[in-house]
Amino acid sequence: MIPLEILPTFLFYSFITSITPGPANLSSLSLALSRGKNVALKQWVGLFTGFTIVSLISGFVAFFVGTALNEYAKVLSVVGAAYILWLAVHLLREKMIQECASENIAAASSAQYFRRGIFVQLTNVKIMFFCVTVQTTFLLPYNHSLLSVLLLALLLPFIGPVCNLAWLFTGAALQRFFVHYQKQVNAVMAASLALCAASIVLN
Repeated sequence: MIPLEILPTFLFYSFITSITPGPANLSSLSLALSRGKNVALKQWVGLFTGFTIVSLISGFVAFFVGTALNEYAKVLSVVGAAYILWLAVHLLREKMIQECASENIAAASSAQYFRRGIFVQLTNVKIMFFCVTVQTTFLLPYNHSLLSVLLLALLLPFIGPVCNLAWLFTGAALQRFFVHYQKQVNAVMAASLALCAASIVLN
């Protein structure tokens, strides 16, 4: 696996990349603010599943393709940025949900939130590059083993999505505040998503 001497660097890089704002973190925060913790956790299961899929695919790509992926980076960036902008527009158009109806809506839409979580990750260029970077920087130069690549790919979902929970529970804790300032909070969240989309394309 990863050599012990670079393990602290790997953990620090992984934590900083996972805890900073991105499509999945902002999506969890906004959903927890508007729908509550239970609904956001249903999406989080989708986020975890989607992250695992991306991590495994990225591991195979890093092992078999390596830097040849770079020529497709711009296309992936544009697709990811377009979806993030769609999320931002969706936030701005979201209407206040009555508390008495929220549980019924949540129950009826469990599969929808799960699928949305998966799709957020499958179009999340940030985690694609994170997973490939970890494999090509911290593992493959020292251990060119497919088994090690797969083990690391299965470990990464316990870093990214776990950090995502911090955003989710922050949103749940601030839900009462959100009820009074929904439009303002949605506008800030939408602007943050738009900045994410712009940074992905520009970088």
